[in-house]
Amino acid sequence: MVEMEMLAEHNVRGDLAALLLAAADNSGRTRTDIGKAAGIHKDALRRILDGTRSATLAEALRIMRASGASPHAHLILFLVAGGERSSDWLHTDISLFFEELFCELPSALERILGNQIQDVKPRWAKGTAQRLARLLSDHIEELERKDVLLGDIYAGSESRADA
Repeated sequence: MVEMEMLAEHNVRGDLAALLLAAADNSGRTRTDIGKAAGIHKDALRRILDGTRSATLAEALRIMRASGASPHAHLILFLVAGGERSSDWLHTDISLFFEELFCELPSALERILGNQIQDVKPRWAKGTAQRLARLLSDHIEELERKDVLLGDIYAGSESRADA
């Protein structure tokens, strides 16, 4: 469970400002460019990134998008895992994966589970997360094995062509 102190306005505002600042700083764009792309005045953007002004949800999404980050994935990650993890995963493939996963999961659950969706229990979440991580790990290992195999086949065909 989340501690109530973590949900205090000043903590949430500070953590969100830190996430948005990290996104802006790691974007390779100037703050002026980010502000223009996000439709936010430069002074308002400065105050948001400093944490002296709270960003609206729409502003946070636009700043993330203008910074080249996956806005929905990072804000969901911010809400469920905290600002540090969402900042650590900025501009990574895992954030793009989360963006797609979060977009596809609700409809996939409805399509696959149908009426059983009402039977899903919250206590299953941790085990399901572990299973998903294991499934991804197995998938990555399988792709790596195939890459090695294809590399060996390709190298063998090149050596025969040279002969």
